[in-house]
Formats: sequence, C-alpha cells, structure tokens
Amino acid sequence: MIDTVEIEAIAGDGGRGAVSFRREKFVPRGGPDGGRGGRGGDVIVVADGQLNTLRRYRRQRQFRAQAGGAGAPGNRRGKAGAPLVLEVPVGTVVWRAEEGGERLADLGAHGQQIVAAWGGAGGYGNAHFKSSVNQAPRASQKGEAGEHARLRLELQLVADIGLVGLPNAGKSSLLRQLSAARPRVAAYPFTTLEPHLGVASAGWREFVVADLPGLVEGASEGVGLGHAFLRHASRTRALVHVIDGSLDDPAGARRTVEAELEAWDAEAAARPRIIAINKMDLPEARERRGEIERAFAGEELIFCSAASGEGTGEIAEACARILERAVEPAAVEAAAPVIRPRPDPRRFDVEGSAEDGWIVRGAGVERFVGMMDLSRDEGLAETYRWLERRGVAAALHRAGARPGEIVRIGETEIEWEWER
Repeated sequence: MIDTVEIEAIAGDGGRGAVSFRREKFVPRGGPDGGRGGRGGDVIVVADGQLNTLRRYRRQRQFRAQAGGAGAPGNRRGKAGAPLVLEVPVGTVVWRAEEGGERLADLGAHGQQIVAAWGGAGGYGNAHFKSSVNQAPRASQKGEAGEHARLRLELQLVADIGLVGLPNAGKSSLLRQLSAARPRVAAYPFTTLEPHLGVASAGWREFVVADLPGLVEGASEGVGLGHAFLRHASRTRALVHVIDGSLDDPAGARRTVEAELEAWDAEAAARPRIIAINKMDLPEARERRGEIERAFAGEELIFCSAASGEGTGEIAEACARILERAVEPAAVEAAAPVIRPRPDPRRFDVEGSAEDGWIVRGAGVERFVGMMDLSRDEGLAETYRWLERRGVAAALHRAGARPGEIVRIGETEIEWEWER
C-alpha cells in the first residue's frame, strides 16, 4: 500500500557570481560590474485535494529543484531557479526521515504547503568585492549548495465515512453502490491494497466515503496491512462496519475489528458507527438473519447487499444522519514550536590547537568561505581580507594559530597564511 514513502528533496544550488568589467566607449577603465548569481529553487510539498495516494513516489525517490542562473555583466543578477512543487494528498503528514525525526507539517487542507528544502543563495560577483584597497577585484563566489532533506510522507486520508471490516467483507462493492468510485472488486481477500474515495449523497447532503484495506487480527501490531489501515481510520468522522453475513461468526468478526481499533486509537474506536450486514443476497446469509439479529441483540443493524444494491440507500441515509452529530477528528498535532533567537551571522567561535588543527564555527563565516573559490589566488586573497575585516584572523592569532597550520571553516580546509 503506497501511503508511506521516503524521498530525498534537493533544493537548487545558487548561481555563480560573474567576474566582469565595464567596457564602454570613452570609459577606458570601467570598474567591476559582475552581477550576483540567482537563488536556487526551493522544494515545496503542497496538499492537493484531487489526489488520494502517494503512488507517484513509488518509483522516483529523489527530487531536485532548478539551480539559479549565473550572474552577468552590467551588475545583472542571474535568474532564480524555479521551485519544485511536490503534490501530495490532503492528510499527508511530513516528517524528517531520520530516526526520531521531527514532524514538520500536517497538510490537512487543500493548498497547505511547506518548504521542505531551501534553495542556495547566489554567489556575489566581483562588483561586490570592490574596495578602496582593491579597485579591480577578480574574485567571485560560487553559489551556495541547496539544502538536502530526507523526508517521510505519511498519508492519513481525510474522509467523512470510513468503511471498515475484515478482508472480503464487501467494502469495495458497497463503495461502488454508494458513489461513482470504481475500486477493484474480486472474490478473494485483500483485493483492496490502497484506499479509495468516493462522494456519496443522501438527498441534498453529500459526504466523502473511504474504502479502506481489510483489517485482520493483530493489525495494531502491524500484521497484514494493519498500520496502513488504522492510520486512515483515525482520520474519519464516523465508521461503517461492513460484516459478511455469510460468515459462521459475524459477531466474532465485529469483535476482531473493534479490538484492533481500540488497541490502535481509543478515540477512533469511540467514533459513531453503523453496522452493515452485507451479502444478504446469498441464501446462507438470508437463512441466518434471525441468528444474526440475536447475536447483535440491542444494536441497530442494516441488512444489505452491495452486489444487488438492496439496503444501500438506507446506509447512505444513516451516514448522513450520523454525520450531523459526529465531530471532526483532531488534526495531527505538530510539536510545539521552539522560539529561538535568530543567529547573528557575525558571531563565530575558534577552538583547536596547533597539533589537531584550528576550527572556526559560525553560520556567517562558514557560509561565506564555503562559497569562495579558493583554488584561485584572487579568491583566496579576498577570503583573507574578509576574515580580517570580520575579526576572524585576529581571533585565530590570539588563539595561537600560526602560518602553515591547518584551519577548518565548515567543510573548507585552509593552510593558514595570515600573520599580523
């Protein structure tokens, strides 16, 4: 059943900054005019009410947004990368895929969205590095790498009515009678491997019905399609328990389903429900009607045949009535937000030793150095100037760093050459 998938979302890298100088008539020594690269595209997960399965993510698991364009002469900024929009069904919960990963969003309404991975910033062109001591810089920055995020998407269908029951109880056939949905129907268990939605009506009232995969004993512990089934049942407002009237023990079938619902989610087990005794077109079911009524003494039953349509109108009316008093299921609660101060991009820390190397930590310094092209002398020189202006070079000197020693800033390793 394709209702839980793990994907990798890769945002677009930022575009490279340009190295360029003005070349105009009567301007023999035009200054630097290399523009900044464009920002990389984000990866956005958005809920679409027209979808009801995560099937499209079964084969493709890696998604990458467009990179930003390179900067251009004339201080022209590169084109921003187009965002990549991943459409998922309403009711999809987005998690970080790591063990113990946090819940990022519960997309419970059409159009709700979350940015799963942010695009990288565009690199500065050489116009940015012009200063009083360097009138013609040739340094520029690479674009910042886009974020990588491993996500787990969990679908929890949002429906008014959920059809529950043991495998082969006739739930799919009943959905066909109640709506225009056409789920697969066959005379063997587990025909339904994915949920199906249909819009049913009773008079002027309309409601969404979900045909859910069959439930077996032990489902709350993952037996069969248990967790997948129960995940969807927890998001419905009311349930129709479909029971095969030709079984030897219809009441036992009811107890099995009720026990698994209770073990999974006590709130879902307490939701209002309708008991529909199906397959009354079969002789063995008709003959045992009195026995079934005695087994369910004191409970309201609807006898029906999903094959012939007998009693299905009564089920639709009962669903409409029960929804008038049913409450909306609680949305999945996101973890309480933790309010943190925005990190100061100028803040950094220095640690280490001459033997083990020196480490500079800080979001701003790591980002800047990581985007510089240190394979070119101009890029390395401009990096040293920047580190000196920000006080990083002086802090390393005070800590004991000397020329020839290794300094690590983020993912970048430099053989230190600066001295006072």
